[in-house]
Amino acid sequence: MKVTFSSTGNLILIKPVRKNPVVLTFLIYLLFIASNWANAQQGLQPTIAGMRWGADYNLHVKLANDSDYVVDVRGLYHTGKNLFVDTTDNAATYYPVNLDREFVDYIKGKRIYDNAQSNSTSKQSYKTLWAALHGNLGGGYIHFINCLVYALESQNLRLTDPLLTRPVTKWKPKPTTPTYRRTRKWTYYVPVDQNLAHNEYKKRLRAKDLKDLQGVPQSFIDLFLNTSQTEYDDMVRMRMNHKVAQIDLVKLLLGAKYLGEDQIRYISSRVLIAVMKYGINTMPSVIIFDDYNAAVALSLGMDGYKIEKIVYSDGEEVSGTELEGRTELIEALIKRINEANERVFRTKLQLYYQKTR
Repeated sequence: MKVTFSSTGNLILIKPVRKNPVVLTFLIYLLFIASNWANAQQGLQPTIAGMRWGADYNLHVKLANDSDYVVDVRGLYHTGKNLFVDTTDNAATYYPVNLDREFVDYIKGKRIYDNAQSNSTSKQSYKTLWAALHGNLGGGYIHFINCLVYALESQNLRLTDPLLTRPVTKWKPKPTTPTYRRTRKWTYYVPVDQNLAHNEYKKRLRAKDLKDLQGVPQSFIDLFLNTSQTEYDDMVRMRMNHKVAQIDLVKLLLGAKYLGEDQIRYISSRVLIAVMKYGINTMPSVIIFDDYNAAVALSLGMDGYKIEKIVYSDGEEVSGTELEGRTELIEALIKRINEANERVFRTKLQLYYQKTR
């Protein structure tokens, strides 16, 4: 499912990276982008001033900046009261939503690379991709995944970027290590080739070592597994960035434990640039809850999904009491989703991604 964000930039204090001019160049670029966007942008996605159902599957949305949109309901994301909410701490629920002002203001307001940090703290924060991004973005695991997906979909991050290329060398460790045997055919630090990526997935599956994919939507994994290299190349050529990003997310996380500190720093910087570069005049995220005849505008804040507005297609035909009851049920469902997502982050993923390698 598509994940989009709305965001602005701000001046960021960046701690220089020693002995790697390529990484330093990109961090300086991050500073440049953030500074320019702070001056160029004034806000996030416009506030919804009104939303109503129309005829023939249309939804009319009016924003506070006086712009109007007519949306075909059939093209929006649909769900309902029977949505499965995992209570076993094994899965997360994802909605295709934008970031809200609360979340982006948090990113703008904090010093992303804090010079006051000790060297040991700084090194620790780049032990894993999760630690690097969580230290800058905050939020739970859904923020981590959503930001990676958007960086890939917007092509601010590409798995074939030069800094992710493995050096060409005839050297090999003696004795050879499992990691060397596993990755020696990779051109990049992640398995970019579909065949190599599929082999890595199968090996990890047999070894019951797929924690890196914990919480990733199953539809992303299914798409990855069911796409050949030829089909993937066709998607890239046809600019099907939405599907390509979902596949690339799986590849990136399969290669996450093989990344070095330089690669983790680079990926982190590209994700932050992507979030801060996102345009402001995007449509709000509207999810259709079919079983409630409701259109719900959602956003992703520091504490998870939050409801911006709800309108009902049959709102003029049913009593106010019934509509209030539906609203309470939808609010309770979103609360359960946020709680379940937080349990996944707290009990499974935080421990895994913050452990030392």
